[in-house]
Amino acid sequence: MSMFAVTLTIAAQDRTSGAVPNTLAFSEFQGYETWQTIAPSQTDDGIKAILGNRIMIDTYKAGFPGNGSAVPDGAMMVKLEWSKMANEASPYPVNVPDKLKTASFMLKDAKRFAETGGWGYAKFVYDSASDTFKASGTDSGCGYACHTRVKARDFVFTSYPRR
Repeated sequence: MSMFAVTLTIAAQDRTSGAVPNTLAFSEFQGYETWQTIAPSQTDDGIKAILGNRIMIDTYKAGFPGNGSAVPDGAMMVKLEWSKMANEASPYPVNVPDKLKTASFMLKDAKRFAETGGWGYAKFVYDSASDTFKASGTDSGCGYACHTRVKARDFVFTSYPRR
């Protein structure tokens, strides 16, 4: 292996080594890039994709949240957020993702996160200069505070639209 390859390996390992204190480590979500899309969303300044691991997708397919069931332990979601830009090649006006901004995670573990409705939350800000993610916040409180408005949906905002 060349010295160049070793350097790339080390950089790749460090890319997701952060953790939000007292909550989640980025490494707990290994493989999130391949998770199935739950739904996209768009704000005035960004485009988001909400993805779910197999447990979360199966929960939606079983009828959540309409069936009244809670999300089971082990379910995970990630919200990836990009700035948006116009796709100049498109024959019609359309916005597409531009620069990666954040990756925000949710993990259901009723025992570990009993104080926050059974969910752990973490947000990581992407730094393009170093190709790394840096933890944002100090605990799960920020994610929990925002999600209390959907407590009746087991703290989950995003619906799983018909495919």
